[in-house]
Amino acid sequence: MAASVDPLVVGRVIGDVIDMFVPSVSMSVYYGSKHVTNGCDIKPSIAVTPPKLSISGHPDHLYTLVMTDPDAPSPSEPSMREWVHWIVADIPGGTNPSKGKEILSYVGPRPPVGIHRYILVLFEQKMELGMAEQPQSRANFNTRMFAAHLDLGLPVATVYFNAQKEPASRRR
Repeated sequence: MAASVDPLVVGRVIGDVIDMFVPSVSMSVYYGSKHVTNGCDIKPSIAVTPPKLSISGHPDHLYTLVMTDPDAPSPSEPSMREWVHWIVADIPGGTNPSKGKEILSYVGPRPPVGIHRYILVLFEQKMELGMAEQPQSRANFNTRMFAAHLDLGLPVATVYFNAQKEPASRRR
């Protein structure tokens, strides 16, 4: 399992956003036909709508998904770290976020400058959360504090991708 954590260390996901953990659930993420793997590049134009995501895990277990950008507004000066893009709770194991409760609606990547990391973090819940409180703001979100507040513990799966602003002439 250590091999699946290494890119998270290299990409500074572990450290900037989450603490070291041992993955225990598999999570596959797709934008269209593009499979999201750690550190891959995703064009913002294909990530306008939420990704197709499936998680393993037992159907009796519930999960929370958080998607953040720790590089907002600029990787060299992330003064709004983290910018939260999506939160879904009460996702039954073996399903996908559409079966859970959306706490914060999805907003696709819109990096203004530089290459941004977009991190999808999955937590296993100890109990049903119901309608958890929405964050006050998308800016300055803290995944660790959010997880601690809801007693979620360490992540069970994480994947991240990179995105940068597309030249206007190449957008589709």
